[in-house]
Amino acid sequence: MIGDLALRWFVTILFVLSAAECGYALAAGDRRPAAVVSQLLHVVMAVAMAVMAWPSGAALPTVAPMVFFLLATGWFIGVTVSPLGAGHRVAGAYHALMMLAMAWMYAVMNGRLLPGQASYVGDATPAQTGHSGHAGMTMPGMDMSGSDTAVTASGGGYPPYIDALNWLCTIGFAVATVYWLYRYLTVRMSRTPGAGVPLGALCQSMMAAGMAIMFGVML
Repeated sequence: MIGDLALRWFVTILFVLSAAECGYALAAGDRRPAAVVSQLLHVVMAVAMAVMAWPSGAALPTVAPMVFFLLATGWFIGVTVSPLGAGHRVAGAYHALMMLAMAWMYAVMNGRLLPGQASYVGDATPAQTGHSGHAGMTMPGMDMSGSDTAVTASGGGYPPYIDALNWLCTIGFAVATVYWLYRYLTVRMSRTPGAGVPLGALCQSMMAAGMAIMFGVML
């Protein structure tokens, strides 16, 4: 969970808007089965991230969502390498990496699934380990205690490889935010007056921004 209330609401709004756009695309867009499944996975991801930012969401189980998003990663990999992904392989690979990042975040939240993490958790104080078994969520800027007391441990108590991958995800999604926003603005400015504006790129920009923030507070 994000400790700062304003930032928590900002991230929540980003993901709620993203889920709404994906839902609209699902209702009004491509009705092919592969496209429907892909949009549904993005809706689930956006909702899951919005929930994760709040105290009740931070207390939920992590293993089942982690497995779900690993399967979602496999789905996007399969679509990307299949004939359905022709012409969209870069975007497909990005979506697969986004789902993998979700699975990674849940694994980190669990606190005991990743190599070396349990020993770091074992050295943490009760105030650092949070609640509901999510001992891994010991990030500065995130309050996992279910109370008004924010976590104060420096460095989050993670093994170095976890910190390195969290940094990679933070930077990667920050870059993706700029890319998708640029793509949205480029398409919007190039369209004829009165034509509808496709929101897919803007949706992806908001989702990437939310992911960058969520990984950022884990550093």
